[in-house]
Amino acid sequence: MSTGGTVSQPQAWNPADPRSRPSREQVLAGLRGTDAGGPELVQLLTPEGERLSDRRFDPYAEDVDTAALQALYRDMVLVRRADREANALQRQGQLGIWVPLLGQEAAQIGAGRALAPQDMAFPSYREHGVAWCRGVDPTDLLGIFRGTDNGSWDPIATRFNLYTIVIGNQCLNAAGYAMGQRFEGKVGDAETAEATMCFFGDGATSQGDVHEGFVWAAAYDAPVVFYCQNNQWAISVPLERQTRVPLYERAQGYGFPGIRVDGNDVLACLAVSRWALEECRTGNGPVLIEAFTYRMDAHTTSDDPSRYRLADELELWKLKDPIERVRVNLVREHHVGQSYFDDVAAESDELAARLREFCFAMPDPAPDRMFSEVYAEPSPLVEDQRAEFLAYHASFADGPLAGSSTGQGV
Repeated sequence: MSTGGTVSQPQAWNPADPRSRPSREQVLAGLRGTDAGGPELVQLLTPEGERLSDRRFDPYAEDVDTAALQALYRDMVLVRRADREANALQRQGQLGIWVPLLGQEAAQIGAGRALAPQDMAFPSYREHGVAWCRGVDPTDLLGIFRGTDNGSWDPIATRFNLYTIVIGNQCLNAAGYAMGQRFEGKVGDAETAEATMCFFGDGATSQGDVHEGFVWAAAYDAPVVFYCQNNQWAISVPLERQTRVPLYERAQGYGFPGIRVDGNDVLACLAVSRWALEECRTGNGPVLIEAFTYRMDAHTTSDDPSRYRLADELELWKLKDPIERVRVNLVREHHVGQSYFDDVAAESDELAARLREFCFAMPDPAPDRMFSEVYAEPSPLVEDQRAEFLAYHASFADGPLAGSSTGQGV
């Protein structure tokens, strides 16, 4: 990562070679840069829970009273608990894989709660917190990671697109959707106009699809907020191996604004996202937000982060936990009692139990499920293939298709 105006030098890098890993000094420099804030980092709530003033972004958080801050805290606690339960379910063989969001709750809840009902969101595969904000129940996520469906929620009703597994591809989808919003005249009034928000990680910024999305969005003034959760690691590749400048500065090359926000500060993420979405709705988009955060767990449950990052790096980032700083602020400045936190903890346990019960009860899809929802309208070719498939399996005495699907989908 580039800090203090220093430009990194390209080096050959082998993740298996400890000598090519980022040095302790480089890691600490990045951490100090986040702690210090400075002109490039928007921060409204310090790791110690102190509320900071920012003339530019305070107006976008002035409605966050005690009740609203409690609601943000509750969101983050519940999302983290669901994430930890799903992680455990994968370890027990109930899910094929899980993509943890541990440490990124503030970045996702802040942005998710900034979205208006008419806005559209395009996630990657880690946006469990944004899904929560858009009304997608955590149980709806499990089918993807269990391998039984591609997503069981309605993207139009929730205004939250299905998860995208191909790295960065959602940026093209989001740019195209936002161009449609522009062409259809849905941009203008700050209250009723629409905007689009696209979520991706720092690793995705090395993919061509992301840059093509930037180009198209800039060329057509598409109302899209590109929201990069910079969690410092693209699996085993550190940020400094991907860019010579801070990610938010890349927006300058495309002709639209970029801004870096403390991604562990839910209040700052909310305020900056509200500002950016307002810019887009009123015709000034696109905008790039770099939410500077940290992935506290593995990239996925098939990853071992101990092979490529330092243990003390993780310990230092724990001091900037996004949930703890809100809890401290609620206690010190809003005088919230312990009973509230106990109630939220109990609710999170109930959510985890419900998630576990749902996962264990999930039925396996029938074999002919692969013919369901192939096309938006019925296809004679697909139905002929289904009939041939059913006839073939009906010849088996053990009836392997007992309880097969009806073709209406899950």
